[in-house]
Amino acid sequence: MRAVVMRVTEASVTVEGEVVGTIDEPGLLVLLGVHADDTPDKAPLMARKLHELRVLRDEESCATTGAPLLVVSQFTLYGETRKGRRPSWTAAARPGHAAPLVEAVVSELRLRGARVQTGRFGAMMSVRSANDGPFTVLVEL
Repeated sequence: MRAVVMRVTEASVTVEGEVVGTIDEPGLLVLLGVHADDTPDKAPLMARKLHELRVLRDEESCATTGAPLLVVSQFTLYGETRKGRRPSWTAAARPGHAAPLVEAVVSELRLRGARVQTGRFGAMMSVRSANDGPFTVLVEL
């Protein structure tokens, strides 16, 4: 699994004109990609890492502050661009494999007490964010 984590002051996801997920206070926008070889045992590890990642102001985490997370599935994080001009998506998990793992990460975050909003898996989404810093990190398992 791979996640691009952005510290934001606010963020939202819209699908076909409907806002499906939003955070309107400082928190984290998480773009989450699943690799074809990822297994369910990675979901709790990723959830813990995201929840406890000390990237908020004053080196705080969502776990210590209660800050919200907006998790958006993003298969393009596994696009391969080393050869040619067209990305290859062979490393990205197929939807039937990826969707349950994204949901498992979200479920694990909620079990930890995190406030989580999400996008809509497989939909064409418009993601808006106000980056804080900007501060962006890559988390990989």
